[in-house]
Amino acid sequence: MTESTGGLEHRVRGVDHVAFPTFDPAATVRFYRDVLGFPVVHSICAAGWGPEHHPDFIHFFFDIGNDDRIAFFYYFGTENPTRGDKGDAYAKFAADVPEYFVRSRHLAIHVENEEDLLEYRRRLDASDWPVEMQIQHETIESIYTHDPNGYFFEITRAMRPVTPQEDLDATLTIDALLDVLDRPEPTFGKLLARKAELIVDRAAGWQPAEPAGTAGWETVVR
Repeated sequence: MTESTGGLEHRVRGVDHVAFPTFDPAATVRFYRDVLGFPVVHSICAAGWGPEHHPDFIHFFFDIGNDDRIAFFYYFGTENPTRGDKGDAYAKFAADVPEYFVRSRHLAIHVENEEDLLEYRRRLDASDWPVEMQIQHETIESIYTHDPNGYFFEITRAMRPVTPQEDLDATLTIDALLDVLDRPEPTFGKLLARKAELIVDRAAGWQPAEPAGTAGWETVVR
């Protein structure tokens, strides 16, 4: 596989939790606990925390597997800001902001197989938050909906393992992107051109990872 961390030791072990504000905690509990079946595993009742005028709040957590959690803050007496027509409880956007930009902010959790994915589709479709789309893209298949807070929410399963070649491609792509961003007027075309240059420059350092006739390749870290 490609060395992609600059030689730094990789020590983290996944997500402890991600946290979002909610202005509808009852619906949030219904969605995550009662529809999806994610148990509540921790809560914090906080009165008088933070600086002066900080509201009292409750911070509660759902188990999403693998010792990972999704958490929400509910601030008593805090109104939902209405800054725009699109977006979620945290970030509102004006009506002219493209939908692809709004939806780029999302949480994705993964399941083991197609059977599990379809089970979550069944649960969502029987709820107030049915699946909005189901898509196969690249190496994964995903279902999407919006949770009660307007957060774009994805459940995904791998259709096949990610290969060493794809790890190598990711490194080339990001290195090319960083190079192009250092130059005037970056474009997608310039990214592809720079990536092609990097392939030519680095190809001599690639060696077969397995005997001839097999599919694996790796890089020699220099």
